[in-house]
Amino acid sequence: MEWNLETLSLLSIPLISALVGWLTNYLAVKMMFYPIEFVGIKPIFGWKGLIPAKRRQMAEIEVELVLGKLLSVEELAQRIDPSDLTKAIERRLGQVTRKVVNDVMSESAPQLWAALPVQGKNLVYQRIENDIPNVVHKMVDDFQHNVAEILDIKELVVEQLVNSPSLINEIFLTAGSKEFPFIVRSGFYFGFLFGLPTMILWYFFQNWWILPLGGLLVGYATNWIAIKIIFEPKRPVKFGPITIQGMFLKRQKEVSEVYAEIIEQKLITPKNITHVILHGSGSAQLLELIELHVNDAIERYVAITQPYFALGVGSENYHRMKALAVKQIFDNSDKYLLYAYDYANDALHVGQDLCERMQALSAEEFEGVLRPAYQQDEWKLIVTGALLGLLAGFAQLYLVFL
Repeated sequence: MEWNLETLSLLSIPLISALVGWLTNYLAVKMMFYPIEFVGIKPIFGWKGLIPAKRRQMAEIEVELVLGKLLSVEELAQRIDPSDLTKAIERRLGQVTRKVVNDVMSESAPQLWAALPVQGKNLVYQRIENDIPNVVHKMVDDFQHNVAEILDIKELVVEQLVNSPSLINEIFLTAGSKEFPFIVRSGFYFGFLFGLPTMILWYFFQNWWILPLGGLLVGYATNWIAIKIIFEPKRPVKFGPITIQGMFLKRQKEVSEVYAEIIEQKLITPKNITHVILHGSGSAQLLELIELHVNDAIERYVAITQPYFALGVGSENYHRMKALAVKQIFDNSDKYLLYAYDYANDALHVGQDLCERMQALSAEEFEGVLRPAYQQDEWKLIVTGALLGLLAGFAQLYLVFL
């Protein structure tokens, strides 16, 4: 019976090594992404997922390696047709414009506006509404020629990912939907294999340090090998009838499809683009563009009666009226531009282009889609796996053999 118990204890070494390999790899993957917010006592005692903790750096890397090279804001802007855009927002823009005209005139020239009969006000509204397609067309044309100053795709991507750590997790987890589970599973298989020589050494020598050392090596090697298998070799290598290539790189076509889909649906969306245009670093340039065209439109509307109109409202009020009109049109942009989201989504077709261009990337370039999730901090994961394996080795030593 004693012999059987010793034999079972000996045979448990590779099985426990397999469990150690599985556990360390499982924890390594989880520690990359979770928790999203810091848990523990700052600044040392605690943990925050590596990706959420460095989401700004990760986002900047994604832009530099993938999105910044594959998506051109100039190209996207050229796909917006002024006539189709006008049709999408015309009704709501007309409603907003009527309110803007009424508010601006009531504040700048209250007596003159109050004295104007309803028919006169309707004529003013109608003239402006009839001119909307012309104004929108000119503004879109100017926007297309100055889009690089107004819309920064790096700012768009980084801002969205920094403000939404769960989104950058989703991007990496979706792109690596098969690789991350493989890392976990491979820990069990490699752990078992590495446990065999540990079992043999323990059978002959039974030195106390063998099991902790074996656990450390298992925890280290299983993480390291799993990561290498995912990304190495970059190019297909043939061994007779067998072709070997990194798992992630082999799935370039499939990964490109799912990656492009999530980027189109949750990151580079018309809503996010509009937000950055209106509130980002290029918003001042957009305001200048709106000011140019709104002022031009006002000058045309009152061209015939301008001297008398200016006298009626006063020169100072006239200029204040134009400034107020520009501000209100800009401040109310969200109210009418949201009606353009469906049109813009169809016109831009970000996902389709991104997918095709990602599929055409070289293996080295494509590696940048997921590799940043590992590259900067993979050593932490490997060392953590090794330390956990070391602890498991001590636990096995005392619970099973002592």
